[in-house]
Amino acid sequence: MKVGIGADHGGYELKLKIVEYLKSAGFEYEDVGTNSKESCDYNEFAKTVAEGVASGKYDRGILICGTGIGTNIQANKVKGVRGALVHDMFSAKATRLHNDSNVLSMGGRIIGDELAKAITEIWLTTEFSGDERHKRRVSKLES
Repeated sequence: MKVGIGADHGGYELKLKIVEYLKSAGFEYEDVGTNSKESCDYNEFAKTVAEGVASGKYDRGILICGTGIGTNIQANKVKGVRGALVHDMFSAKATRLHNDSNVLSMGGRIIGDELAKAITEIWLTTEFSGDERHKRRVSKLES
């Protein structure tokens, strides 16, 4: 699985922790930036990751800004993206099982490193359930 990951200045430090996790767990990934805590706009990083997921360049995407809200809004503007804002482990699993989410957004100023790593692990290792009711609902997201 190839993962695209990006963050703005508010998510930069947490992004570094998630990249460490991705490396240690053996995931292939591409870090699209930012590469510092200097103030920047989340939009470009979110759009780059989301478009990479939609095109098939990445199987999944991870976005981090201060709250996760901005990156999630931006990502969901890209056709084919099913972005989820997640700050707990139950939602990480549910959004994969039920919504087949393909972009995860988290807030670097909202959750701690260990919880974010646990969320990432759950989200990356949980497969879509494939239940008919969930397939039907996900297909309605595309129309």
